[in-house]
Amino acid sequence: MTYARDMAVLTTPIGPVRIQGDAATIHAIHILTEHEAPRRGDGPAVIAAAEQLEAWFEGALQRFDLALAPPATPRGLALRQGLIDVGYGETVTYGALAQRLGSASRAIGQLCARNPFPIIVPCHRVLSSGGRENYSAGEGPKTKSWLLDHERRHSGKTLL
Repeated sequence: MTYARDMAVLTTPIGPVRIQGDAATIHAIHILTEHEAPRRGDGPAVIAAAEQLEAWFEGALQRFDLALAPPATPRGLALRQGLIDVGYGETVTYGALAQRLGSASRAIGQLCARNPFPIIVPCHRVLSSGGRENYSAGEGPKTKSWLLDHERRHSGKTLL
């Protein structure tokens, strides 16, 4: 049975953020580059995600507690958890995270590029060792820089 998707759109300092989900699960987060009118969700999962993202943008939340749609494989779940485990205000290189997770740097790069939950699954905390930064959400490196600066301000930590 397919359930109707719920949606919310938040106005944030990095642009509109769209949350999509159903009654129990978040299916995607999109950092938009074009204006979309703010909208409140109706279901518990989307409302919780909106509240937690708003608290994160206010600097009052450092770790999310949301039901996310599962990845296709158990390995995908382990890799996602590895990203989540990079703490608020911390950064790690693709290579170091790959080594920690028993993976390859390219695989970590693809994991980040295809991440359906930016901010919540914090791929913005993964940096290249060569100083060339990419980011597939929002306005790319500009958005990534804002997210890292935001966490640095609110955590008091110095990033790589």
